[in-house]
Amino acid sequence: MRIAFVSDSVYPWNVGGLETIEKAEAEGLSSEHELHYFSLRWPGMKDDFTRGRIRYHTFHDINHGKFYRHGRRSIREAVVFAVGMLRIFRYRFDVIHSNEFPILQLPVLRLYCALTGCKLIVYVHEVWDMAYWTTYLGGGMGRLADIYANWALGMADHYMANSDVTAERLEKLRIARSRITIFAPTIDDAKMGQIKEAKKTREIIYAGRLIKEKRLDRWIDVVGKTAKLTKTKGVIVGEGPERKEIEALIRRMKLEKVISVRGFYSSANKSALFRRIKEAGLFLHMSEREGLSTVALECIALGTPVLLPSYTPIPKDVKDMCMVADEKDLPRVAAKILNGRKADYIPNRNLISRFYTSKVAQVYREIFRKIGARGHD
Repeated sequence: MRIAFVSDSVYPWNVGGLETIEKAEAEGLSSEHELHYFSLRWPGMKDDFTRGRIRYHTFHDINHGKFYRHGRRSIREAVVFAVGMLRIFRYRFDVIHSNEFPILQLPVLRLYCALTGCKLIVYVHEVWDMAYWTTYLGGGMGRLADIYANWALGMADHYMANSDVTAERLEKLRIARSRITIFAPTIDDAKMGQIKEAKKTREIIYAGRLIKEKRLDRWIDVVGKTAKLTKTKGVIVGEGPERKEIEALIRRMKLEKVISVRGFYSSANKSALFRRIKEAGLFLHMSEREGLSTVALECIALGTPVLLPSYTPIPKDVKDMCMVADEKDLPRVAAKILNGRKADYIPNRNLISRFYTSKVAQVYREIFRKIGARGHD
């Protein structure tokens, strides 16, 4: 079949949990099907090019400064992306697999499917309620966004949900459970198996985008307090609009000797990041807005305990394999983990196998059968 993946950001040009999942799915399907990717044009991407077995079609130059405005996703760029997706009418596909966000593109894709007989699958990693939309966009705009999102999310033939929690929220939008598959292929089990055993350090690590929602200000505070209880260092791995503010906060708190900041490892050197995670004594994740959290799953697969605050939005599927504590108790719990045997602080680790990328082809064959997706000669 000819399959189009639609997402305004793509790994490795923009690194995030959802982008990683989508790339794993695309690569897993590309061995059996013809794969195309439609996205905005991030630095380092050409207009149209082939990488591996995937063909990329890009439009409208984008970077992190344009993608995020005032600490949130840019509405202007979301509109540009949705309008730009009209170019999909130049092609013929059997299946479209679209990222849920920025949501504005979904009516365009539904129209394409209605006219061509193509099937639409939407990958959903968060379902926001009215309260979240109004907090994110303000009263009037937030209410309109909530109405629109609930309408647009009902347009797919099938849905991929990253967790039980996401699936339950989709059901509240009157989407039948039979149209939802819970699957999040975030762990490259073959690559993880190649990472050699490493001696654990006493380092506390964070890896991900440096945006306000990740609450790196709280992370810095917890690591600083933990360092007063036990010998430890902290490292923040990532890029994003908050990097300068994060580095300034570290200086203001006089923690330059305790906490360092470095950019993402290149996609070609992802195993170096895996080694760094495997060596770390603890992964501390303070995010207040999160989907499944690919990086938390990677840490668990690599044998590094994950510590979360009790307010975490990370779903139960993942949280059951992590340590959780009230925010005021995090420094004490972090020190206890660093001073103990790390394996003792990864509960239910056997559950990680449900996130393996080796299952992609099998899962999608069943979905294609359910929705009646058929290829062409």
